Amino acid sequence: MVARLVIAAPSSGSGKTTVATGLMAAFAATGLAVSPHKVGPDYIDPGYHALATGRPGRNLDAYMCGAELMAPLFAHGARGCDVAVVEGVMGLYDGASGHGELASTAHVAKLLRAPVVLVVDASSQSRSVAALVHGFASWDPEVRIGGVILNKVGSDRHETVLREALEESGVPVLGALRRAAPVATPSRHLGLVPVAERRPDAVAAIAAMAEQVRQGCDLAALLALARSAPGLDCEPWEAARASSADRAGLLTRFPASPGGPVPPGYEEPGGTGAAGPVVALAGGAAFSFSYAEHAELLAAAGAEVVVFDPLRDEQLPAETAGLVIGGGFPEVYAAELSANEPLRKAVGELARSGAPVAAECAGLLYLARSLDGQPMCGVLDAEARMSQRLTLGYREAVAVGDSCLAEAGTRLRGHEFHRTVLDPGAGPAPAWGLVHPERRVEGFVQQGVHASYLHTHWAARPTVARRFVERCAG
Repeated sequence: MVARLVIAAPSSGSGKTTVATGLMAAFAATGLAVSPHKVGPDYIDPGYHALATGRPGRNLDAYMCGAELMAPLFAHGARGCDVAVVEGVMGLYDGASGHGELASTAHVAKLLRAPVVLVVDASSQSRSVAALVHGFASWDPEVRIGGVILNKVGSDRHETVLREALEESGVPVLGALRRAAPVATPSRHLGLVPVAERRPDAVAAIAAMAEQVRQGCDLAALLALARSAPGLDCEPWEAARASSADRAGLLTRFPASPGGPVPPGYEEPGGTGAAGPVVALAGGAAFSFSYAEHAELLAAAGAEVVVFDPLRDEQLPAETAGLVIGGGFPEVYAAELSANEPLRKAVGELARSGAPVAAECAGLLYLARSLDGQPMCGVLDAEARMSQRLTLGYREAVAVGDSCLAEAGTRLRGHEFHRTVLDPGAGPAPAWGLVHPERRVEGFVQQGVHASYLHTHWAARPTVARRFVERCAG
C-alpha cells in the first residue's frame, strides 16, 4: 500500500493548503509519484493539488460517499504512486454538523490508517503550543499525530521557544515556516480562484509553496513518517465493478433522517442500450468543479466522454447524446457565456429535444433564462442572480420523481455551496426533496433535464451514471 500522510490543523486558516500543496510539489520535484487527495467536498484545492503533482486531485468525503468507500477510493487514486498526501478540512476533529466525527479529517485519517501532521499557526503563542498539540494528540487515541509543522513563526528565537516547548509534548517538530514569507494565492468570494481561471498565477503560487516547504520542513522525516503507515485491507475502487454492485443492491444505503413530515411530491423507495453515446462534459474556467470519478463512471457505463468549454466552443461535440454541466463560477463569466449565443442555442435545442441533461449549481444557472441580467440558455423558467448570502452545507436528499439521474425515492447525500439565488427556486417538478438538515424541495426536472443546486458524488450511487448513459443511448 502506498505511503501516506494526512495534513491537518487545529482550525481553518492555519495553513493546511500551503503545507499540503507545497509538500505535494516538493515531493514530486524529487521524482516521487505523488497522489493528491482532499478531505470533504472542496473542488478548488484539488485543482491546485493536480497542478502540483500532475495527477487528478481526488476528494475523500465520508458524508457523501460513506465511510466504507474512503479506503477503496483512496487506493484507486493512489494506484501506482510512491506517496499520497491528503489535505484535511477545517479543524482536525470538525465533522458534518450533528453527525459526530463523520467526515472529519480525523475520521478519514482513521479510515486510511494514516499518520497525521498537524499544522499549527504559532503566530500568537509560545509555550502554549505544547498544550495545544498535547490536547489534539490525546483527544482520540486512534488518531496518530506523527508530527507538527509550525506555521507563521516570527523569528529564530520564536522557533527555538516553540521547539523547546514541544519537546515536552513528545510530538516531533517536522518543520517551521516563517511568517515573513506569505504565499500570494488568488482568491475571491468562495475561496481560492480555481486553477483553470488563472493558471500562471496558480503555477507561481505552487512554486512558492513548494519552496517554503523545502526550506522549512524535513522532507526526509515526512517521507519516513508516510512510509510508516500500515497496510490497508481493501480492494481499490473501480467504476465498472462499483456500478454493478450498486445495481445489485450491494452498496450501503444511507439511513433516513428521523422526525418530521417528508417534503410533498415524493414517496419512499419501493418496487424495483446501445454502447458508446457521446456525453458532453462542460469544462474550462467557468465550469471547473467536477469529481474525477464522474467521468470514469460515465465511461465505465459505455459513454464516450468529450470535454468542451462553453466559453470558447460555439457548438456541442459532434453527435452529443447527453450533456453534463457541473459546478463552477458562471457568475464571473456571465457576459462571456451570454455572448456565446451559438452554444446557448445548441444547448437549448438539445434540452428541448428531450436528451438527458444533468446540471449542478453552475450548470443550473447556465440553463436559466438569465444570470445577473445576462441571457443564458433559457431552458429553465427561472432568473438567477448573485446575492450576499452564502448557502453552504451538507444535505440529505430524496429524488422527488423519475429523472435522467434517478428513480423517484432514490436517496443521496450532497452539498450546497453558492452565493446565488434562483427565482423561482424550484420548478413545478422539483429535482430533490431535501430532508436534512432542513425540509424543502429544490431544483427542476423537465423532459430530460435534471437541474439542481445540489452537488453529489456519484461514487455513492454509481447507477446514477449508468442510468444517465442508458437514457443517452435511447
